[in-house]
Amino acid sequence: MTEGTMAKGTLYGVSLGPGDPGLITRRAWALLERRDTVWTYPVRSLRKESYALDIAVRAGLALPTQHQALLFPMTHDVEKLARHWLKAAETVRDLLATGQDVLFLVEGDASTYASFCYLARVLRELEPTAQVDIVPGVNSFNAACAQLQIPLSEQDDTIAIVPAAYGIAAVEKMLDDFDTLVLMKVKPLLDDLIDLLARRGLLEHSRFIEKAGSPVERIVHQVAELKGTKVNYLSLLLVKNPNRERGEMVRGCRKKTTTELEEETQE
Repeated sequence: MTEGTMAKGTLYGVSLGPGDPGLITRRAWALLERRDTVWTYPVRSLRKESYALDIAVRAGLALPTQHQALLFPMTHDVEKLARHWLKAAETVRDLLATGQDVLFLVEGDASTYASFCYLARVLRELEPTAQVDIVPGVNSFNAACAQLQIPLSEQDDTIAIVPAAYGIAAVEKMLDDFDTLVLMKVKPLLDDLIDLLARRGLLEHSRFIEKAGSPVERIVHQVAELKGTKVNYLSLLLVKNPNRERGEMVRGCRKKTTTELEEETQE
């Protein structure tokens, strides 16, 4: 390093788990205990609190001297999203340029449907040499399975983890191919999903969980009761599909079903 220059800081994507402070990893905790970092955290509106920050506060961790909310609005407007991603990345870039390490707090896991993915991507576009470090964490669906005492998978089960926004047709197709469906962010399509699961005879094999592990966690076993009600954005449906057609075992491997072979022929 030449005289008069300062080493740039590192951006850390610090995963905090879905809501229970006890699920914060030791590595994440060690970073959060440092007093020489800047905390940043996502908010969906400047009028709303950060759920990620709330997890850290409930854990008893003290905020550092410098901390800043970054706006990641709830919208499907691509241009609006891009503007806010850019503004957030510029803010982080400027903080890193002072030599400080920046922690971006993430509920759940920083690599799974997280705002951090967009932040890191745009930061690297602005500053290709930026140092980024991801601290993995517990996903909401892992925590949900633990709370529900339902295995995510057994033996050779197939699993699909998808945002419900892919649509009802896509979800129905997946029911033919997967033994477990984790449907994330079900709020916009919940009523339609309930109708689909009822038609496929899967309501009794479905469970709803909202803000898993947090003080306001909600678990619903009778999913049909949710029809016509409002649920939180941080909610998911865990759907088991016990009657899915599966190929017989041959030398430890599943033979493809007739349906799967027909689909390959059509492609």
